[in-house]
Amino acid sequence: MTSSSLRQVCAAVAVAAAGMAAVPAQAQLLSSLFSPAKTKNPIVLVHGFIGFDNVLGIQYFYDIPNNLRKDGATVYIASVNPSQTTEFRGEELIQQMKQWAAKDGVKKFNLIGHSHGGPTVRYAAGTVPSMVASVSTMAGTHFGSKVADDILANTTPGGGFDKLATAGLKLISWLTGNKTTSDTDLLTALKALSTPGSAAFNAKFPVGAPTTPCGTGPEVASVNGNSMRWYSFSGTSVKTDGWDISDAILSYTAEYFKGEANDGLVSQCSSHWGKVVKDNYDWNHLDEINQVLGGIGKNAPDPVAFYKQHANRLKLAGL
Repeated sequence: MTSSSLRQVCAAVAVAAAGMAAVPAQAQLLSSLFSPAKTKNPIVLVHGFIGFDNVLGIQYFYDIPNNLRKDGATVYIASVNPSQTTEFRGEELIQQMKQWAAKDGVKKFNLIGHSHGGPTVRYAAGTVPSMVASVSTMAGTHFGSKVADDILANTTPGGGFDKLATAGLKLISWLTGNKTTSDTDLLTALKALSTPGSAAFNAKFPVGAPTTPCGTGPEVASVNGNSMRWYSFSGTSVKTDGWDISDAILSYTAEYFKGEANDGLVSQCSSHWGKVVKDNYDWNHLDEINQVLGGIGKNAPDPVAFYKQHANRLKLAGL
């Protein structure tokens, strides 16, 4: 073989090798384009206080799970007690995670919790860390809610408001198929959502906490040697859609914060946990989950697009 022929052979081998190396890169690019939400680990959506997975065909995370699935994600929707302690709700979540893991062969989950769902997913991460790849919270009640503080201070145990509200919460629990309706209780949940109750919970589950008051926490932190990613987000608007009746209610509850930035139920600073990606979306507490029925302000970002974008963030992080 001449030196010229040898060079041609070597060149051909190099081209072939380069082509083979490009295949995974091309596959990854195609996956990002056509399945941008296809995370390595399934996503679990966890509702908050007075929340549900699905009632009469209406999803709590309205129109979000189906759109995530269209973009390639595997999505589970948790159904936990709408009004109980964080630990109670967290144990229910863990049992569902174990059932999904056994049924589908899942090893880890990407947990996303809204409102009281935030501390709830943190409980799961702190209790079964080997099953959690990431913890993301939207308007999590990490440091409590002044709304809960005030209502708790002005509600008589066993009084008319307490009984009526608890009955309503039991109805929600029953409609969503949760069998623990007898354990649903307004005052129990408010204590968990209060500033003192949240402080006690944080002392038990501190991983991911902000390093300064109203600051940000770590993006990567470990629980018992199990490394996971931590993210938080929130809105700071209240009246965003004049046609949405819930805006009027949230405008009323926003007054409890006395000028502090909030979404109607949770303050901006209380939502911080892990890496604070963005804490001032033009959303109120229900806009954050695309409620009521997708009724958000004209100038507000699309909540569905947000969850798809965050799923892509988790995917690109190898989660």
